[in-house]
Amino acid sequence: MKSWRKVGCLGVLLLVCAISCVGPMITAQYAASTIANYSTLGEDIGGSAPGIGDRMLTAYKNAVTGVARAVPKCRGMRWPVLAGIARIESNHAAGHSVSAGGDITPRILGPVLNGSGVGGNVTAFPDTDDGKWDGDTVYERAVGPFQFLPATFRSYGRDANGDGAVNPHNADDAALAAAVYLCGNGRNLGDEGQLKKAIYAYNHSDAYVADVLSWIHRYDAAARNPGEIGQATGKARTVLAAALSQRGVPYSWGGGKPEGKSTGICCSPTSGQDGRLVDGFDCSGLTLYAFAQVGVALPHRADLQAGYGTRIPASAGFGALKPGDLVFYGSPTADSTIHHVGIYLGNGQMINAAKPGTNVRVDSLTSMADYAGGARIL
Repeated sequence: MKSWRKVGCLGVLLLVCAISCVGPMITAQYAASTIANYSTLGEDIGGSAPGIGDRMLTAYKNAVTGVARAVPKCRGMRWPVLAGIARIESNHAAGHSVSAGGDITPRILGPVLNGSGVGGNVTAFPDTDDGKWDGDTVYERAVGPFQFLPATFRSYGRDANGDGAVNPHNADDAALAAAVYLCGNGRNLGDEGQLKKAIYAYNHSDAYVADVLSWIHRYDAAARNPGEIGQATGKARTVLAAALSQRGVPYSWGGGKPEGKSTGICCSPTSGQDGRLVDGFDCSGLTLYAFAQVGVALPHRADLQAGYGTRIPASAGFGALKPGDLVFYGSPTADSTIHHVGIYLGNGQMINAAKPGTNVRVDSLTSMADYAGGARIL
């Protein structure tokens, strides 16, 4: 516990990659990007990022709209701000189910705040909700994907999805509550100084502020730019058009054929998704399909695709990439560790099938941590 108003993060979670096509996750230093100087509420709220389920992302984006009514003087609120908080607090509810209405099961609960020192808590917090939200009638526990104390949520919670209930275990309600809390009396969260103060108010820890800001910067990069083919020509343009035409198709572990989407195989080692039940693509299935449209036959594994074409080392940076290149994530020194592949779109973005529970989409190259270089196939 680092703030008497709000339970702090429960410890920085291990970085969990967008579900890999092959190999283990190799964590690396993530690339920094400059925060956009947003000046108006809800500006530039498009985009997505690996590791954020579509339903959670929807909750973040809905909260940007909702907080305009709840705190009219607030400026600069955008989904990357909420995603940065939720990444540290609950890893976007990873490992939990989120219903169409936003309800999260099983519930996300922090440690019992009895002063034992677990989770950094050294002060006992007596129960305030009679166990309604945290299941404990003696002490408090932080609740939901944004880890509010019940008493704090009672002050800031809103019925964001119109179901007549205010529930910290609902993604929409929790995201809007966090947006209201961060906005305060009308902050401009497009100003990094005010943004830092808002994050510090959420958790009185400089380390926490730095962690959250690093994720906000990354998500800001993912939110910018709509994802267009741009100046690509010839076969590269055909590959990109084929991949972009599949936006919205669901992720399927092992899914994807040269002819298009397909059911996959059982089962994802991280999420347990049975691809046999989903018609779609995994990351290497999408690239396999896109390149098949220009007569290139790629294997259905990201690590093996790294052996095709001319390898572009990670040390060359993103500037060495051209639209239509494959981009890889894993260790830059060992292709056997490559766990994810996308197609470079240009302007710092890639087209990819990120993980179970998401759809084919455009993401920032920096929204995954362990860039391992690329390959020029065409």
